[in-house]
Amino acid sequence: MFVTFEGIEGSGKSTQIKILKKALEKIHFDVELTREPGWGKIGKLIRTIILDIEELDLHPFSEVSLFCADRAQHVKEFIRPMLNKGKIVLCDRYYDSTIAYQAHGRGLDLDLIKNMANASTLGVYPNVTILLDISVNTALSRIVERPGRNKIDDESFEFHSRVKKAYLGIAEKSSCVHVINGEEDELVVHENIKKCLSSNFSIFSRL
Repeated sequence: MFVTFEGIEGSGKSTQIKILKKALEKIHFDVELTREPGWGKIGKLIRTIILDIEELDLHPFSEVSLFCADRAQHVKEFIRPMLNKGKIVLCDRYYDSTIAYQAHGRGLDLDLIKNMANASTLGVYPNVTILLDISVNTALSRIVERPGRNKIDDESFEFHSRVKKAYLGIAEKSSCVHVINGEEDELVVHENIKKCLSSNFSIFSRL
């Protein structure tokens, strides 16, 4: 079972994915937690290049190429092997992030980015995607408060608005993307995620 978490910056993905991992492990599921970009040696280098080196002014096409390179390696070396072992893989960002951020946020050609993103999955797609939806104002207020901000965190209100709109558009067209209100209290969000998973997948009925 492959579960991905999506959302604009500050939506609470990283927090909620960790809480879900603990909840699943309590009922004896074998769970692996991962993220994009940033898994493994290559992923960590790519994450640093894209997000952390201020003096690098990457062209948007260079940026999306690096994200896709990271994903292909991630799938090959980690995601697919873990799924083949029967583990539940929880991933913080995946294919949909590329569509939302690079096609809509950066304004790159949508068909081109979809083709690149599709190719980078090596045919491995999520069983379910949890999209945590918050307002851009909430996102920016949360970003200001957190340590370790990166270059995408510091993008404009308009950029984050385009990404949010793109995510909601993706959710409208995909039955596997479930929108959860990320504005609620942390524990309420977690309970809503559990309800979503347990009502849609028998494997999660004990949540």
